[in-house]
Amino acid sequence: MSEDSRYEAVRSRDARFDGAFFFAVSTTGIYCRPSCPATTPRRRNVTFFPTAAAAQGSGFRACRRCRPDAVPGSVEWNARADVVGRAMRLIGDGVVDREGVAGLADRLGYSARQVQRQLTAELGAGPAALARAQRAHTARVLLQTTGLPIAEIAFAAGFASVRQFNDTIKEIYALTPSGLRAVRPGPGSRFGGLAAPSGTPGVLPLRLAYRGPYAARQIFDYLAQRALGGIEEVTGEPGGRTYRRTLRLPHGTGIAEVDEATGDGWLDCRLHLTELRDLATAAQRVRRLFDLDADPFAVGERLGADPALAPLVARCPGLRSPGTVDPDELAVRAVLGRRAGTAAGRALGTRLVAAHGEPLPRPAGTLGHLFPRAAELADAPLTGLGLSDARIAALRALAAALAARDVVLDAGTDRDRAERALRGLPGIGPWTADYIRMRALGDPDVLLGAPPAGTDPAVWSPWRSYATHHLWAADPAGTAERHPNPTERIDA
Repeated sequence: MSEDSRYEAVRSRDARFDGAFFFAVSTTGIYCRPSCPATTPRRRNVTFFPTAAAAQGSGFRACRRCRPDAVPGSVEWNARADVVGRAMRLIGDGVVDREGVAGLADRLGYSARQVQRQLTAELGAGPAALARAQRAHTARVLLQTTGLPIAEIAFAAGFASVRQFNDTIKEIYALTPSGLRAVRPGPGSRFGGLAAPSGTPGVLPLRLAYRGPYAARQIFDYLAQRALGGIEEVTGEPGGRTYRRTLRLPHGTGIAEVDEATGDGWLDCRLHLTELRDLATAAQRVRRLFDLDADPFAVGERLGADPALAPLVARCPGLRSPGTVDPDELAVRAVLGRRAGTAAGRALGTRLVAAHGEPLPRPAGTLGHLFPRAAELADAPLTGLGLSDARIAALRALAAALAARDVVLDAGTDRDRAERALRGLPGIGPWTADYIRMRALGDPDVLLGAPPAGTDPAVWSPWRSYATHHLWAADPAGTAERHPNPTERIDA
C-alpha cells in the first residue's frame, strides 16, 4: 500500500487493515490501529509504521481507546517464507525471551547482526524491540485481568527486572502499572472489553482478536472430528461448543479452552497455566491452531474470482485453515492415521496417548495427558496398538528424526527444507508431507487433492490451503479429503 492508500484506510476506519500497519499522530504522541474511532488526524500529522514496536521505538504511546497492541497479527508473517517472516513467527512464539537474539539468529541460520539489520530495515524495529512490545502486551493483560502483585506480573511477562517493567509500561502506555490496571476497558468497548477475571489462580481469560468474518462452526467441526481422547475434547451443542486441549509449554503445562460462540471480532479463551511465563507462547499457539491472523478479505477476493470456487466462498465466508499447537504432534498424527477424521484414526491416536502420553500433574476432567514426546516414541513399544509393522517403522523413523532435529518443524523453520527432510523418511510421501506443511508449518499455499475439473489452481495462490478447506467443507462425505495415492499409504 502507498501512504495515501493507508491514509484512506484510516479515514474510513477500515478494520481490514488492523494489524497490517499502524499510524501515529505527531500532535498527540499516540499510535493507533487503522479502525480507531477517534477523530481522523490531518494527513501532515500522520506517520505510518509496519509494527507497533516501530511506533514505540519512535516515541509514540499506545492509544487507550483502540488498544493497538491487541490487534490480530499480520497475515504477512504466515504467508512469507523468508527470514523476516520466519523471525516474526519465532518472536511470536517467545524465542527471544527464552533464548535471546543469539538464539533466534541460530534458529534462522543467520548471524545476530544480519537478523537485526533485516528486521530493522523492513519493520523499523529489531528482534529485541519486537519481543519487548509483546512483553508489554502480555503485562497489560495480566495487569487488567488478574489480581497478581505487580512484581510477579513483571517476571511472568518476561521482564528481567521490576524497574525495566515499570519503565517499559510508562513509556508505552504513559501510565504506571497500577494506573494501567485501573483503566481496564468495559464490556461495551468497540474492540471488546477484556474478559472478566476468573478469580481462579493460574486461569487467565483472554479475548483472541481476529479480522473479518470467522467460520467458527466449520473449524469446530473440523477439530471435533479429529479430537484425541486424553488430550482433546469438544463439549456442548453446535453454536455453543467449547474446545479444550492440553498444552506442552516451555516452562510448564497448560490447558486451553476456546468457545465457539464469537463476539464482534474475538474468540473467548481461558488458559489454565502452571507457569504464567508461558502466557504469550500459549496464546500464540492457540492463535495458530484457530488461524486467527488470517485475512479472509484477501482470501475471499482471490478465491471468489474463480467461478468454480465462488459459490463455496460465498457459502462459507471466513473459512480458516487450522494449524496446530504442537508441530511435532501433528506430524506424528499425520503418519499414525492417514485420515485423522475417521473413527479408526481417532482410536489409534487415543490408544497411543493412553499408552505413552505424559500424565498431567493435575488432570482436568477427561484431559489427563500430554501427547508423547518424539524422543519417547522413537524407542517406545508400539506393537500393542494395532499398527502394522510398516506403520510402526514409519512412526519410529519420524520420531527419531524429530528427536535428533534432523527434521525441524518449529514456527520459524524453512518450509522447503522441512518438506524435503520429511519426504526422505520411510512412509512419508508427497501428500503426507504437504499435509504436515499446511498444518504444522502454517503454509497458506498448499493444495491437497485433485482440483475440480477445468480449474487452474495456480490462480488461487497464495491461498491454496484455504481452497483445500473450501473443497473439503463442501464435501460432507469426506471423499475430497481422502488420500489420493493408495501407493503412499502404509496400510489401511
